Amino acid sequence: MNRFVSNFTNKLDSKGRVSIPASFRAVLARDGFEGLYVHPALDAPALDAGGNVLLNEIDAFLSTLSPYSDERDQLSTALFGTSEILKVDPEGRVILTDTVKVHAGIGDTVTFVGLGHKFQIWEPERFRAHLEEARTKVRDLKKALGNRVLEPRLVQNTSPGVRER
Repeated sequence: MNRFVSNFTNKLDSKGRVSIPASFRAVLARDGFEGLYVHPALDAPALDAGGNVLLNEIDAFLSTLSPYSDERDQLSTALFGTSEILKVDPEGRVILTDTVKVHAGIGDTVTFVGLGHKFQIWEPERFRAHLEEARTKVRDLKKALGNRVLEPRLVQNTSPGVRER
C-alpha cells in the first residue's frame, strides 16, 4: 500500500528520538524521499509530514497561483519557510526539533495519524479531541446527506428484455 493509514502512539526516548511506525517508513521508502519532510499544519496544532508525494502535492497547489501573488508567497512561506527535513536514523527514528514540538504541544509522547498522501504528528490528547470533533462532523454530514432528496431518475415503463417497437 502506498498510503499512510491508521494511527500509532509512540514515546520519545531519553535522547528525544521517536520511532516512525514501520508501515509509515515502508511508504516513505517506496516514495524515495531521503528523510522526513515536516511542517507545522496550517489549520491544526499538529505537524504535516511525508515525502515526495506531499512535496509534489504542495508544488502542484502552489502552481495554480500567480507566481508573484501575495497568496503564493504567503503559502510558500507557511509551507516551505517553516518546514524541516528530519534525518531518519537506521532504526527509523527522528528527532523532533523544539520548534515543531512547540507548535504541536508535544511532550514525551506523539500520535502518528495517517491521512493517505501524508501523515500528521499530534500530541495524543489533542489528537483525541480532534478525532472526536471530526467524528461529530462526519455524523452530522452523514445525517445531512441521508436526508437529502435525490432527483428521481428517468424510469422506463418497459420490463427488462422487452424491446420497444
